[in-house]
Amino acid sequence: MTARHSRRPVISGIGVVAPNGVGTDAFWKATREGVSALDRVTREGCGHLPLRVAGEVRDFDPEALVEQRFLVQTDRFTHFAMAAADLALADARLSPGEHDEPFAIGVVTAAGSGGGEFGQRELQRLWGQGPTYVGPYQSIAWFYAASTGQISIRGGFKGPCGVVASDEAGGLDALAHAASAVRRGTDTVVVGAAEAPLAPYSVVCQLGYRELSAAEEPERAYRPFTAHACGFVPAEGGAMLVVEAESTALARGAAVRAAVAGHAATFTGASRWAESREGLARAIRGALDEAGCAPEEIDVVFADALGLPEADRAEALAIADALGAHGTRVPVTAPKSGTGRAYCGAPVLDVAAAVLSLEHGLVPPTPHVFDVCHDIALVTGTARPAELRTALVLSRGLMGSNAALVLRRGADNLS
Repeated sequence: MTARHSRRPVISGIGVVAPNGVGTDAFWKATREGVSALDRVTREGCGHLPLRVAGEVRDFDPEALVEQRFLVQTDRFTHFAMAAADLALADARLSPGEHDEPFAIGVVTAAGSGGGEFGQRELQRLWGQGPTYVGPYQSIAWFYAASTGQISIRGGFKGPCGVVASDEAGGLDALAHAASAVRRGTDTVVVGAAEAPLAPYSVVCQLGYRELSAAEEPERAYRPFTAHACGFVPAEGGAMLVVEAESTALARGAAVRAAVAGHAATFTGASRWAESREGLARAIRGALDEAGCAPEEIDVVFADALGLPEADRAEALAIADALGAHGTRVPVTAPKSGTGRAYCGAPVLDVAAAVLSLEHGLVPPTPHVFDVCHDIALVTGTARPAELRTALVLSRGLMGSNAALVLRRGADNLS
């Protein structure tokens, strides 16, 4: 075995801030029970806008989770990320400041929109009151890399850090970046994504997406893989994970929850959903190749599930193209139809759900979906018990990125 492959990247910690629950226990309970968190938009300043339904994080008190000195410097998307990072670190039994070698811990986040709420507030002050009323943190709080920077500063992590500024698929690309850093010698990487796209400025920027659902009833707004699919519902929140070398996790007594086995990405262009079939299929094959995984070894697929008829059809065909006959039999699920798509945070939430599915032997259902009109074995209604060893997580972005990630059950990867 080469040195590169002897440093297997594994997930040892999960932290979630999602519309259906803050914390892994609350998130998993709602996910496995198919509870929907979609509801009418209530965020201040959004009431007059044509977006009616979203996945809001309602049970989140930033002042109880993040120190005041960081709160005033940062946007809501970074509050989510810092809180989720704390939860992930606690889950991995890794205390900031107690690590012997701070340069052995890095941070990678993905971001698609940055700090829209903070930026809007400061721009309103600029034009309404003048430049002297604009706070100094405007220069950093909106920035895509803000979450990476604040998590690393707050935790004293001085290892390799970065940000993937991308569309939705960037959430999986960030995990691949973290896994590569671990294989190259970094002990631990805090990685993930959280988004807060429900400020008025951010919502207005999204209204041009033809894929955005304009439905007014929460139970009808986001129904992927059905004849009634009318687009996706946006959401805020996300997840952070601790990815580290298996040997590092075991030496610390942390649980190996899953292994990051393979990843691949392609690009097929903005809103070219028919073309995403080929691009997504190639990403799936690439991830399987890197993982050394045969198509029939995939036990569950967490779908991208855009909710637009041509995009859903392309994804169903891509799964069949890459997995062959197994692609029409393997259980497929899309829990995000109950939370909304949190852009870069969405596939990381799917990764968290996939790890929990592997641990519990349970495929969660796809909320709001009953009449599947594509040739896939979509799990609906209630969760399905299954023997799960390997999961495939898929993601596509509105700007044209495609990504696939293969996860192996933790107990199957112990040395």
